[in-house]
Amino acid sequence: MARSDKNFWQRHPGFDLYSLFWFLLFLLFAALGRFFLPLLIPAAVALVYLLLRLLSRNQEKRQMENARFLALFQAVFRWFRRRRTLQADKEYYYFKCPTCGQSMRVPRGLGKIEITCRSCSARFETRS
Repeated sequence: MARSDKNFWQRHPGFDLYSLFWFLLFLLFAALGRFFLPLLIPAAVALVYLLLRLLSRNQEKRQMENARFLALFQAVFRWFRRRRTLQADKEYYYFKCPTCGQSMRVPRGLGKIEITCRSCSARFETRS
């Protein structure tokens, strides 16, 4: 590999998860664009943005974009996972301690009960 090639790849951030997102978005719009022609325009925009992002020299800014994307991605998946758990479990009621935020569960149908948190020993009342 020539010396200039090494310098080129050291100056550019490369492919991260945010770039993968834009690549998958491009593939989706390009595939759907075969059936509905106006979707080729967003496919082209996604491809141009992906290429500009991959060839950018501002590594710090690209890393910040990737970190924001990962935080949003994790928050969305955490929300979906929590909804699935709450809907799937009909026997228990899930809640968080108002003092420390520790997750807890109690059996459903007990009415108004007093609970002591295991991690911070706070006492509070709730309905199950």
